[in-house]
Amino acid sequence: MIAKKDAPKKAAAAEVVRDSATETLNLVMARLEDMKAEETVTIDLRGKSAFSDFLVVTTGRSNRHVSSIAENVAKGLKEAGQKKLHIEGMTNADWVLIDTGEVILHVFRPEVREFYNIERLWAQNTQDEQRVSLKAV
Repeated sequence: MIAKKDAPKKAAAAEVVRDSATETLNLVMARLEDMKAEETVTIDLRGKSAFSDFLVVTTGRSNRHVSSIAENVAKGLKEAGQKKLHIEGMTNADWVLIDTGEVILHVFRPEVREFYNIERLWAQNTQDEQRVSLKAV
């Protein structure tokens, strides 16, 4: 009898548990799309890295576009209640990093992204390397 009473409670509790990393990723991706970020790549780091679940790399057309993208994403994350948000690179806006803990976003100018080619660091096999086919200078 006790097991039957507890079963609905456990099912309800399971519905409440949410994947906050995926929710954060979805928010970031929606903001990037709104700001017309280009060549966005998402890399799933779950099981590959202890410091984050997702890595997102995207491009802005100019310094101004890069900073606008980063500001818009940061604003959305703060509005969603994201408290631990680390942002670097806003002064030059060649490469802006936003770290939420679960999702790390890199926003690059095209030349800077091509030079550093950080997607290749996380490519695990040749299929992944072909998918992220940016040339290093």
